[in-house]
Amino acid sequence: MLDTRYVRAAEVAEMLDVSKAKAYKLIAEMNDELRSQNIIVINGRVPRKYLMKKIGE
Repeated sequence: MLDTRYVRAAEVAEMLDVSKAKAYKLIAEMNDELRSQNIIVINGRVPRKYLMKKIGE
C-alpha cells in the first residue's frame, strides 16, 4: 500500500527483510527520535516519508 501515510511493522519487515519483532524495535526507535522533535507519533506505525529518509530512499 504505497498510498498510505504510515507504515506498519509487517510492511517494514518486508521492506527491510527483517523479522516482525525487529521491525517493531526499529519503529520504536524511530518514534523515539520523532518524539524528541516534539512530533506526535502512533505506536506501531511510522510515517512513510520518515522511514524512506532513514533507509536512504
